[in-house]
Amino acid sequence: ALLTMKTTVIATFFGIFLICAYAAKEATKKPKKAKLYVPQIDCDVKAGKIINPEFIAKCPPGCQDVKYRVYGTDIYASFSSVCSAAIHSGIIDNAGGKILVQKVAGHSGYRGTFSNGVRSLSLPRWRESFLVSEGKPRKGVTYPATLEYSSSKSTAVKSGNCVNLPTGDLVRKEYQTTPVLTPATQMATTTPTPTTTTTDPSTTTAKPTTAPATTRTTTAAPAAKSRPELHRGRDIAFRGTFTSASNRNILRSNTGIQRQEPVATFRRTASSPAHLAIETDLWKPALSLFDTGFSSREELNPKPLESISQGNPNCKVDLSFLMDGSWSIGKRRFQLQKQFLGNVAQALGIGSAGPLMGIVQYGDEPSTEFHLKTYANSKDLRNAIEKIPQKGGLSNVGKALSFVNKNFFLDANGNRGGAPNVVVVMVDGWPTDRVEEASRLARESGINIFFVTIEAAAESEKQNVIEPNFVDKAVCRTNGFYSINVPSWFSLHKAVQPLVKRVCDTERLVCSKTCLNSADIGFVIDGSSSVGTGNFRTVLQFVANISKEFEISDTDTRVGAVQYTYEQRLEFSFDKYSTKQDVLSAIKRISYWSGGTSTGAAISYALEQLFSKSKPNKRKIMILITDGRSYDDVRVPAMAAHQNGVIAYSIGVAWAAQEELEAIATDPDKEHSFFVDEFDNLYRFVNQLIQNICTEFNSQPRN
Repeated sequence: ALLTMKTTVIATFFGIFLICAYAAKEATKKPKKAKLYVPQIDCDVKAGKIINPEFIAKCPPGCQDVKYRVYGTDIYASFSSVCSAAIHSGIIDNAGGKILVQKVAGHSGYRGTFSNGVRSLSLPRWRESFLVSEGKPRKGVTYPATLEYSSSKSTAVKSGNCVNLPTGDLVRKEYQTTPVLTPATQMATTTPTPTTTTTDPSTTTAKPTTAPATTRTTTAAPAAKSRPELHRGRDIAFRGTFTSASNRNILRSNTGIQRQEPVATFRRTASSPAHLAIETDLWKPALSLFDTGFSSREELNPKPLESISQGNPNCKVDLSFLMDGSWSIGKRRFQLQKQFLGNVAQALGIGSAGPLMGIVQYGDEPSTEFHLKTYANSKDLRNAIEKIPQKGGLSNVGKALSFVNKNFFLDANGNRGGAPNVVVVMVDGWPTDRVEEASRLARESGINIFFVTIEAAAESEKQNVIEPNFVDKAVCRTNGFYSINVPSWFSLHKAVQPLVKRVCDTERLVCSKTCLNSADIGFVIDGSSSVGTGNFRTVLQFVANISKEFEISDTDTRVGAVQYTYEQRLEFSFDKYSTKQDVLSAIKRISYWSGGTSTGAAISYALEQLFSKSKPNKRKIMILITDGRSYDDVRVPAMAAHQNGVIAYSIGVAWAAQEELEAIATDPDKEHSFFVDEFDNLYRFVNQLIQNICTEFNSQPRN
């Protein structure tokens, strides 16, 4: 019995030991990682349609197609195709694959480029952007297994001549909380290329430690190697009043004399960190029209200048001079160039309410002498110009234009936003690099490029020019307005007044004209009985959402509105309101009329009362919204509008006739006519409409 008891006790203890050992082993096991399910998206899905602020998705094959449009480079506007943007950025190829998408704040400009078989388009600004990177999850971020899309749902009921469209239950999905990024996290984790970073400008701007006139910044790129066989020689001492062709072509050895420059690469910023949070200001059908108040997100106001002079108010431009600091120009010619720039500054009338002027000197590499905000009167500016030392090197104009496009016209540097951006390039002879691509990108950013060429290549020298006709390839228009050829440095002073007159002629600065600031937009709104009071308010919200995307003023985009039934009523003309808030308030005050539907007569009325009074330099855009078939003919009035230069967009709701919408719309119909089954879905076409307007604008010829 004792032996049995001992055996039982030993067995019990051994069992307890095994249980404890097993429990300890289980406790030390590492938990298995949950497998990440990656949702698949289609090629045509735009980032703005997905609510999630950060997500991983899988793109299918075949997204490298022109019909999937992309806007921007490295940082993309949110109505770009996500998968096509991923191909453009080189993250995936046409075979598809996994990508990581992170949404960031909107940009003031998106640069179009051709990359990896995809041509992206340029855009002046948009409310929301996104970044694309390799489809690997970031530590500490939970990614959704199902993506959430914004959508709405309601039921339409037709009764007699009236339409009752109950709002129904809005299907609107909210943001998931787990992957939301704080601004600080976004800055620390996103990795766009150096040309488009989202860091605070204050952290990348070199601050002067001496007098403003000596403040200089350079790019961090290595100096280009000299190509003496392509660069013309000059008599550096410049004794005498002219240089013979033989002296111009003396091959010059590299002197190696370079001034040490502080290195600070300037980078375009998306916005300040405080504005990196996701913005969702699209109208939501569940909100009351007047609860929203048509509030619009305005661009940040630049800090006011501590001005000494108000300047010439008739010449409000932001101006950058690219001065030639190459060795070929010689010391005497460099001095003549500085005198010319000082005389231009005096003639412009520099001041906070007029023109502002900065200078970039270029040679092998460009460097900023001073920014727009550095000097606010002509006297101080002239004194600073006189103290600029010569940089030396080659004449790399293309590199200088790229530098200015990416770094110069920033809010942190004094760019005012409402003033046209102008670059004047001073060239002694010809550039030593190519300018066409850099100029195109600058023009697409809204920069007006002028060239002042002095002592251009003679016939015997043209074989040394890298890029023939470089001026015509660089400027906004090839009609001679943007280029001045000066035969001799000693006659350069004669070009002061002609140049000042041209840069101050803001009506002809076509590169500052973008799809958002150069139109007269006339809304033609159906106020018939079939619409109903509630749906009419929804239409007005749609009109307001479109209007607030444009830069509205008496010199930029102007907005007018007509309401029609059997009759027509001018709600307000193009010259009635000159601010965005006044326009939005006027739209809000439009009262519902009720009556029949005579769309043809309304088009004729809009042509007479609105577009006949449009400014000659404005694009005339008509946006017509209707919910039914017209009682009169629309073809003849629409044809008359097209012949008078009106670009017509038609938007049909519910029982609108498709053939009438196509007759009203400008060709091609598919890009100018839209149909939606219910009023609550109108908001979906805001992005598409703006996109089509901008695409059409960007396709205009340069000549």
